[in-house]
Amino acid sequence: MKTNVSVLISPGAGLTSLKMDSLYGQVAIGILGGVGCGLCLGWHFRARFSNSSKDSRAAMGNGSRGETATSVMGEGGEFKMILVVRSDLKMGKGKVAAQCSHAAVSAYKQVQRRNPELLKQWEYCGQPKVVVKAPDEDSLIELLTHAKEVGLPVSLIQDAGRTQIAPGSRTVLGVGPGAADLVDKVTGHLKLY
Repeated sequence: MKTNVSVLISPGAGLTSLKMDSLYGQVAIGILGGVGCGLCLGWHFRARFSNSSKDSRAAMGNGSRGETATSVMGEGGEFKMILVVRSDLKMGKGKVAAQCSHAAVSAYKQVQRRNPELLKQWEYCGQPKVVVKAPDEDSLIELLTHAKEVGLPVSLIQDAGRTQIAPGSRTVLGVGPGAADLVDKVTGHLKLY
């Protein structure tokens, strides 16, 4: 049994009348209702998140009045982690990859406990990680000291000695994640691994 249903649609320009049989009419009403609800929710969340970003911009300062905006982000809003590998140990590629992974996970866990907001910002930037090399253990310790002095998170990895190198060997230093300009002050002079 077919029944005609009239549906009024007001897209803003005028009214349109649709006549459909009951099954198609119900489907059309369901789709239109879903689209309408989606638009309303979208506007609601857009307004909600726009207000929070305005609040955070206001908290950073108003550059139009001559004040400098203070941001938690580094210069250009970039964050990164540097993994410094000792080149004198002559580790194989797989060993270096494993030691760098240990340093990255250790640094992540440390920052997750101590500064979750920094971690979110680093993740938002794509979690950049750069692997560089240091000539020996003394250089690694100097970098560790310098990074601590400027307030960067550090993770020094010591090998268990089950495969290629002696137990307790300091293999990789993780510096950061932190503001890129600050990290570069500590490790910017090192060459890529």
